[in-house]
Amino acid sequence: MGQGSRRLIGVTILVVTAIIWGFSFVGQVLGSNSLLPFSFNGLRFLAGCLTMLPLCLLAEKPRITTPADKDAHKIKLRRTLLGAMLAGCALFGASTLQQCGISITRDPGKAGFITGLYTVLTPVAYWLIFKKKSSWNIWFGCILAAVGLYLICLNDNFHPHVGLGELLILGGAFLWTAHILVVDHFSDSIYAFRFSALQYLLCGGVSLVISLFAETVTLTDIRNGAGALFVSGVLSVGVAFTLQTIGQRLVPPAPAAVILSTEAVFAAVGGVLWNLLVPTHMQVDQTLSWVGVMGCGAMLLGIIMSQLTFPSRKEKKDLLS
Repeated sequence: MGQGSRRLIGVTILVVTAIIWGFSFVGQVLGSNSLLPFSFNGLRFLAGCLTMLPLCLLAEKPRITTPADKDAHKIKLRRTLLGAMLAGCALFGASTLQQCGISITRDPGKAGFITGLYTVLTPVAYWLIFKKKSSWNIWFGCILAAVGLYLICLNDNFHPHVGLGELLILGGAFLWTAHILVVDHFSDSIYAFRFSALQYLLCGGVSLVISLFAETVTLTDIRNGAGALFVSGVLSVGVAFTLQTIGQRLVPPAPAAVILSTEAVFAAVGGVLWNLLVPTHMQVDQTLSWVGVMGCGAMLLGIIMSQLTFPSRKEKKDLLS
């Protein structure tokens, strides 16, 4: 298979991943009709964990033939466990704030774009924490994303309205950034599928334990939310992660990040399509005005700008010389 064909397959896989992630915001809104946040997240992430188990057993069977292999396996396993614990804590916080916010706003498009801020916040966090220099386009992307967020939060009278739901989702975006930093720190020398399954297990387990004390859940509630759990758990958490892993092996990091950032667009598209296909009483809220749509555009442009790579002045001179 040629390089062009491999990249085309990779791009297609990543687009499918972004579509699943985007449409899962609709699933999260619908899930909040039947299940409270901790119950929904608990069942959702445990379903994702179960989806990952075959990959853990089949794709990550270590070959141990020498004592050195055994020692390396132990080190890798310890690093996987430690990383999964830290990532699971960040995932729990991020997903809890996001689901609580979505249950209030009930707007998948708005939730998708506000959550997408983590794409811009990540390089900024690298600069603040690790003193890694950020290029001009990252800061330009931050400004565009901030302007876009402001426009999205304008009400019909063009006055800024930032309610509790928006604030919770925004807080979740900061914790998604922390989650990425943890994953990046532990990305070398770990069992990737085991890492993911374990963090989902921790997040789902903690969520379910809290739900036992803070929420009331019945089998009827679970049956009513089964479809949303399938989309948000099995497809979004389990299947989409696998597709992302495969796609990013075939597509360079920068364009891959840009493709995946379109999940925010698909979140808005998913909400519109859902409302067109179902009766009024089953619809989700789509409260974005034309100004809000402009805000979504500015935020998406900011996200894309923050992921692009531009040659430095020295590199430009080298190219021209």
